[in-house]
Amino acid sequence: MAGEDEVLAIVLRALENLNEELEADQQVPVAATTALFGADAELDSLALVSVIVDVEAGLAERFGRPFSLMDDQAMEREVSPFTSVQALVDYIGELLAKPA
Repeated sequence: MAGEDEVLAIVLRALENLNEELEADQQVPVAATTALFGADAELDSLALVSVIVDVEAGLAERFGRPFSLMDDQAMEREVSPFTSVQALVDYIGELLAKPA
């Protein structure tokens, strides 16, 4: 995917931003394997929304167009694009491959 490293950096930066707001014992791992949603999730629902909003802002700034990651297309998938950082990066790659 074009820009995969950039997208990963944006998502990881969003996790770093979240960690800046959390106590040391509540911080989440900043890695592609970090579980975002589901039984093994490192984030609660409020933290997930915060990260997604931060990612959307980072994507819009980098790619010059708005992004909505929590839309019907994402919610209707059999496997959620929010299960892990890498799943989210892959989903964003699919969105980037589509015309704006």
